[in-house]
Amino acid sequence: MTVVDRTAARAPHVTDVRGSRTRSWRLGAGLVGAVALLVVVAGLSIAVGSKSVPLGEVWHALRFPDDSYVSAVVDSRIPRTLLGLLVGAALAVAGAVIQGITRNPLGDPGLLGVNSGAAASVVIVTALAGVGAGRTVWAAIPGAVLAAVAVYAIGASGRGPTAVRLILAGAAVTAVLVALVEAISLANPEVFDSYRYWVVGSLAGRPLSAVDEVLPVIAVALVIALLLSRALNALALGDEAATSLGLRAGHTRLLGGAVATVLTAASVAAVGPIAFVGLAVPHVVRGFTGSDHRWLLPFCVALGPVLLLGADILGRLIARPGEIMVGAVTAFLGAPFLIAAVRRRGAAL
Repeated sequence: MTVVDRTAARAPHVTDVRGSRTRSWRLGAGLVGAVALLVVVAGLSIAVGSKSVPLGEVWHALRFPDDSYVSAVVDSRIPRTLLGLLVGAALAVAGAVIQGITRNPLGDPGLLGVNSGAAASVVIVTALAGVGAGRTVWAAIPGAVLAAVAVYAIGASGRGPTAVRLILAGAAVTAVLVALVEAISLANPEVFDSYRYWVVGSLAGRPLSAVDEVLPVIAVALVIALLLSRALNALALGDEAATSLGLRAGHTRLLGGAVATVLTAASVAAVGPIAFVGLAVPHVVRGFTGSDHRWLLPFCVALGPVLLLGADILGRLIARPGEIMVGAVTAFLGAPFLIAAVRRRGAAL
C-alpha cells in the first residue's frame, strides 16, 4: 500500500474521532447549560408564590438568614423546592430506565401503573396502621412492585408484550387501583383528610423531614442507574448482541426494574403520584442526545426537576392567590407528549 493509500485509509477514522469529540464537547456544554437552567428554575421556585420575593432578596436570605419576613417565606419554600429537585430527577431517570430495559418508548411509571400501585400501598398501610404510618418509601415499594408485575403479566399474555398492550394493561391496573384508593379514602375520613391533596400529586405542605426520608434512597438509586448506562446501551442492540458483548441481559433488566421501582416508590411516598415526567423528559432529551444512556441519564437528572418545578411554578401563577397542584399541571402538559409518542410509533404499534 502506498503512502497515499494509507493516508486515505486513516482519513475516515480520524474524521470519526474528531466528530465524536465534537459531539462530546457539545453535549458536555449542553449539560452545563441544563444545570444552569436548573439553578435558575430552583431560584424561581423559591421566589414565586402568593407572596413573590425578588431573586436578589432570595439569594440574600439564603446567605444571611435572619428573623425577617422574607427569610420566613424563603425557609417555607425550601422543602418544596428540594422535593421538586429529588422527585423530578427520580421520575425522569425511572422513565428512561424503564424505556431502556423494555425497549419501549412509551415506558413511564405512571402509564404502567407503578405510580398507582405505590399510592395504593401507601393508603392501605395508612388505613391499617394509622395516619402518618404509610408515607414512607418502604410502604410504597410493595404496591409498586406488585403493580409492575401485574401489568407485565397481563401485557405479556397471549402474543407477548408490545407497547400498546403494556399501556392498556397499565390503564386497566391503574383504574382498579385508583378505585381501591378512593374506596379506602372515602370509608376512612382520617385517611381521606390526609391524602386528598397528596393523591393528586403535590409538592406543597411537606416538611423538611420528608426530604431527609427520601434523599438517601433516591441518591443511591440514581447512582446505580447511572452505572447501568453502558449496560442499557448494550440492551438497545438486542439480547443476542448484548449477550455477545458479555452482558447478562436478564440480570440487567431485573436490576434496572428494581431501580426504577424504588425511584418511583420514593417519589410517590414523598409527593404523591405524578404522571408523565418519566415519559416526557427522556423523549425531549433523546431528541438531542440520541439513545446513548451515558448522556441521556445525566440530562434526565438535570431536566426532570426543571419540568417538575416549572409545572409547580406554573400552577402557582395561573391560580393566584391559590394554586393548582403540580400533578394536575404535569398531566395537562404531558398528554401531548403521549399523543406525539404514539403517533411517532405509528404502524409499529
